[in-house]
Amino acid sequence: MRDVRIAVVQMQARAGMTRKNLDKIEHFTQEARQKKVDLICFPELCIHGYDMNKALSGAEPIEPIPGESALAVSEMARRAGMVVLAGMAEKADQGNPFITQLVAFPDGTLQKYRKTHLGRYEQPYFAAGDEFPFFITDQARFGIQICWESHFPEVTTILALKGGEIIFAPHASPSAATDRRDLWIKYLCARAYDNTVFVAACNLFGDNGTSQDFGGGAMVIDPKGNILAEAFNGKEEMLVVDLDSRLINTIRCQEGRSMRDTFYLRARRPELYGDLWQLR
Repeated sequence: MRDVRIAVVQMQARAGMTRKNLDKIEHFTQEARQKKVDLICFPELCIHGYDMNKALSGAEPIEPIPGESALAVSEMARRAGMVVLAGMAEKADQGNPFITQLVAFPDGTLQKYRKTHLGRYEQPYFAAGDEFPFFITDQARFGIQICWESHFPEVTTILALKGGEIIFAPHASPSAATDRRDLWIKYLCARAYDNTVFVAACNLFGDNGTSQDFGGGAMVIDPKGNILAEAFNGKEEMLVVDLDSRLINTIRCQEGRSMRDTFYLRARRPELYGDLWQLR
């Protein structure tokens, strides 16, 4: 991994107002360009808005022929010269759409990650993905886990074992009595520490124009589980953070001499873990 500057955005996304949402994504992307950001991540379903009832009618394709929204994000990435991650409802060949995080590269190339673990209320409206791809830039390798998926330790471990150094965690978490920051500290810091990865999370903010309200929040955690930066200010904003490659290379590449610099995943004994796959 090389030193890299990332940005995570908490923003309001109105359901069914795709053009307005894209304009906002463009605004933040241009702001990030001025700050020389390399990768920027937006929340889950930020392009179409998080609304299950409108997901099917608003969904758009990515392949083989990208829809208008995917092409728009591709052009944003090209103009800004950075990698742009943005959430959308992806139209399927048949059946329900996917909750997808679009990944647009500076050369205009489009890749994607489809959410594999759906929440109980999402399952009647969306289809689940079944792959864990990871993505490569000049600075780093990264993976994506969307919102509820961060509660499943196996997802982060698979991405880390594949070589992922940064895990982006876009959310669409509603406002609730439980403090979002306190929850993230509990499990996102654990995902980062256990797998020696940077974790960068962001959430939708405000109402979606129908019946849901989202709590916002942005946080970046280092491979030791320490919070590098956070923003829980009750407004739309972009959090820009420089990731020091030494924090992960010392452990991943050099295997430090002390216990504090141990890459624990390298010491796994998968031959002992058979029960994990048999217990349902």
